Amino acid sequence: MALPIYMDRVIAPHRSLSPQGAAVLLGVMMAFNALVAIFLLVLGAPPVLPFLGLDVLALWLALRASDRAARRVERVQVTAEAVTVSREDEKGARTVWTSPTAFTRVGVDHPGEHETRVRLMIHRRRLTLARSLGPDERMSFAGDLQEAIRAARNERWS
Repeated sequence: MALPIYMDRVIAPHRSLSPQGAAVLLGVMMAFNALVAIFLLVLGAPPVLPFLGLDVLALWLALRASDRAARRVERVQVTAEAVTVSREDEKGARTVWTSPTAFTRVGVDHPGEHETRVRLMIHRRRLTLARSLGPDERMSFAGDLQEAIRAARNERWS
């Protein structure tokens, strides 16, 4: 018999720029730099041209880093037996944190501030969750997580 799942939430960073949008942005930047390069050649300032390529390279590297960071995923599951958090980084490496539901607490540091942190705590172990969410979303997630743990404990001990 499968255990009931009280929470199964996947948290992934939000990126407002799609891969197609990134390609368009890079293309527009390159076209603009080409126009500036032609203008500078007409003025007789060719030493400036390599710097036009450096800003395109910097933008490309930033977009690539942002795309890689968007692949980080965090999954939180709460059952009557355990609270399980599995994280997958941009390279596909997976880390799993498990603790018994009966002894796991949810803590919120700096509620209502930008640095709001949601933590799972058991004895001296702590795990910070939901870093990719905004402060209001973190507070909502913390409340949902506390409620899921409370419901799982009630099911286990009733």
